[in-house]
Amino acid sequence: MPFAQLADQRICFEDTGGDGLPVILSHGFLMDREMFAQQVAALSPEFRVITWDERGFGQTGSDGRPFTYWDSAGDCLALLDHLGIREAVFGGMSQGGFISLRAALLAPERVLGLVLIDTQAGAEDPEKVAGYRQLMDSWIANGLSDEVAQIIANIIIAEPEENARWIAKWKALKDPRQLVAPTDCLMVREDITARLPGIAAPALVIHGSLDTAIPLSQAEALCSGIGGRTELVVIEGAAHAANLTHAAAVNPPIRAFLRSLQAAAGTS
Repeated sequence: MPFAQLADQRICFEDTGGDGLPVILSHGFLMDREMFAQQVAALSPEFRVITWDERGFGQTGSDGRPFTYWDSAGDCLALLDHLGIREAVFGGMSQGGFISLRAALLAPERVLGLVLIDTQAGAEDPEKVAGYRQLMDSWIANGLSDEVAQIIANIIIAEPEENARWIAKWKALKDPRQLVAPTDCLMVREDITARLPGIAAPALVIHGSLDTAIPLSQAEALCSGIGGRTELVVIEGAAHAANLTHAAAVNPPIRAFLRSLQAAAGTS
């Protein structure tokens, strides 16, 4: 896989290339760029699709230093600079949505549109923080037990075959301590809801009807808060990683949204 040296971060990424509208997809917590494999396959015949591993995940390492999603948004923008891409559609699932929203606030002139999958603008639910901390502290201190692995997989994925595939990846992680800084980043992120009206880019908001990590009401809040045109698509029966488990329902609205942006931009 190619790597980009961006200031003090070495980022692993994949780029399908081509002349189509550029789309950069940012993954969720504990996932990596491979969670978008079905989107890459579906979209790359028409669009230039970039996926990347965020700090501490996949093949992008962690130096252990604290960071915020504003830093990760900076990584995302710097990766586009590295690839010579000025404007793009920013898409993300959960944590990837936190990053995409912040990129839209940092550099609105570079954001042609947003694809926001099972994400929100708010801080972590205080009632969930202690439980999430307990799960991650157990993993980091003692390794990933089967019980903890299943709990985490069911929160994020909730599909037996995909659960098993991602649990295998998590258990192959050599040093769980690389999850400390990403976990802290997730748990202490700030609420940016009040800043949503400043986002003028059109947004496609996709959300699983059975998402327990981020309730559907948060997707509705995104649609009402973002200053640009928004569309909400609810994926029936999907949990948190709707694009992973229900790609057949997720890909068509994404493709239609990108086609509308490409036509507006006059990109062939």
